Amino acid sequence: MTDSPTEKPAETSRETPAETPVAKTGQALIQDYLKTLDSSPGVYRMLDAQGAVLYVGKARNLRARVSNYARGTGHSARIARMIRETCSMMFLTTRTETEALLLEQNLIKQLKPRYNVLLRDDKSFPNILVAKSHPFAQIKKHRGAKGEKGDYYGPFASAGAVNRTLNQLQRVFLLRSCTEATFSSRTRPCLLYQIKRCAAPCVGRIDKPDYDALVQDAELFLQGKSTRIQADLAREMTDASEAMEYERAAALRDRIKALTAVQSVQAINPRGVPEADIIALHIEGGQACVQVFFIRGNQSWGNRDFYPRLNGVESADEVMQAFLVQFYDGKVPPRMILLSHGIEDPDLMTEALSGKAGRKVTLGVPQRGEKAELVENALRNARESLARRMSESAAQARLLDGLAEAFDLPGPPRRIEIYDNSHIQGTNAVGGMVVAGPEGWIKSQYRKFNIKGTEITPGDDFGMMKEVLTRRFSRLLKDDPDRHTDIWPDLLLIDGGAGQVSAVHEIMVEMGVEDIPMIGVAKGQDRDHGKEEFHRPGRRPFALRMNDPVLYFIQRLRDEAHRWAIGTHRAKRAKATMANPLDEIAGVGAARKRALLAHFGSAKAVSRAGLADLIAVDGISEQLAQKIVDHFHKG
Repeated sequence: MTDSPTEKPAETSRETPAETPVAKTGQALIQDYLKTLDSSPGVYRMLDAQGAVLYVGKARNLRARVSNYARGTGHSARIARMIRETCSMMFLTTRTETEALLLEQNLIKQLKPRYNVLLRDDKSFPNILVAKSHPFAQIKKHRGAKGEKGDYYGPFASAGAVNRTLNQLQRVFLLRSCTEATFSSRTRPCLLYQIKRCAAPCVGRIDKPDYDALVQDAELFLQGKSTRIQADLAREMTDASEAMEYERAAALRDRIKALTAVQSVQAINPRGVPEADIIALHIEGGQACVQVFFIRGNQSWGNRDFYPRLNGVESADEVMQAFLVQFYDGKVPPRMILLSHGIEDPDLMTEALSGKAGRKVTLGVPQRGEKAELVENALRNARESLARRMSESAAQARLLDGLAEAFDLPGPPRRIEIYDNSHIQGTNAVGGMVVAGPEGWIKSQYRKFNIKGTEITPGDDFGMMKEVLTRRFSRLLKDDPDRHTDIWPDLLLIDGGAGQVSAVHEIMVEMGVEDIPMIGVAKGQDRDHGKEEFHRPGRRPFALRMNDPVLYFIQRLRDEAHRWAIGTHRAKRAKATMANPLDEIAGVGAARKRALLAHFGSAKAVSRAGLADLIAVDGISEQLAQKIVDHFHKG
């Protein structure tokens, strides 16, 4: 693949906001830009009157592509509206169209333009890692950069899919999952050995050659060669039985049973497709669902559904192409990608993905045979998933309508932010924010706030809530003071009564955002569910009837904020409990901390050690030893 645009000489890449009269907009403005454009490949941006990016597009020929927008007719309603709103444009030339394609999608992910197809859920996928930095390999779940020594297998659709596969591998191959620290500290087998999930190499119950053979079999299984493993195990069981090694024969029998159970529960085991991603798209009612199935080693490693934001786009090929580039940004594509719909530029996409993978990647829309059956299965899942989501969205819309009616809101809220605090007598205090909207929980928008205010009295819930809201809205005012984006809430829910609402309202007034509706949810009489009282600034508290669906909806919102805040508090408290004084010393990282603890036995013993004793530890220089002494003996 060609080099990235940032690596090109300066003269080959130029970004030019054209100097055109401010008064011109739409087609007249675009017509003026054509006078300065040439036929270079590149990326263009269309901006509105406030400078917000409306659309990012790529072109093989910038002049030809942009000239299409200067036409007076032939546009869809979405494109015509976008042209009318365009008040300026920016251009970036590249050396090839492939560069333009990749740059376009990078800008889309960064800028999130209103009229582009956007992939909203773009988390990394987990893998299984057979870590080989230790003589006895460890098998574990891995997510993120592949920097650790070992073999990686994936991606899996979810953490649940990885955990199920790891559980199967432990039952069949008895590989260790413990950390190196746990491995080195064992003096007797752990529970996993007792329930036949580990061979206990930590205490010598298996030698290295035999353990390496188990690792090799596990990797063959992950590569889809389970039939060969089963045959080898059956032969070993027969040999052990003939040699009257009945205990070993019984253990091999149990492993064969476990492997047979694994093979029987796998839903899809395509014989002719060893490695592929199956991607199917279904569009209905202005919404879309994309189902992705992962096939590796002739086995299904799970599926995941995505709901890209269409912004009026109805063309399946445009949606599919936008999804592919955004989905594989940061991910290595497999050798084969099977699609339910064709795309606009298949050759260009193949070139871009092959360059990313460092090998040939093929795209196809199969029409018959096993591959077509795989795509049809994914397409059926996409249809069913979208139908369920639309049904849930309709129910959610009714609840939001009811919420607006019950609390006299201007309209159904598009974004509800719910806040809660958690602490134990003021210690490890945290604030939590969860977000809900027309499509349910927006978990990517959840936030945690460590309470930092030194002037807050321990246990002062009012002061904590003030700090959380101050930090939240200071950030909003900095990032989007004109409220052009959807990061601003339409409604705030506060877990608390009149005092909490008064404290929060005071902050909102000070910051000039008091126009955002706010509701305090108090426990009410006897602190019972169903007797909640609702408080609003300047109004009398009131309650909803016991069986009102809106009441149950608010309870769910409040309980989710409570769950999130408590979970954050527990994690912070656990981290504080496990904290080590050595962590506070600059220059003492994980390796040196292990060396110090191994030499002295505890952090307390390290704190009492003299300079000469510290220097005797591997990796501790005289300068660092002095720093450690100074840390523990200040003054």
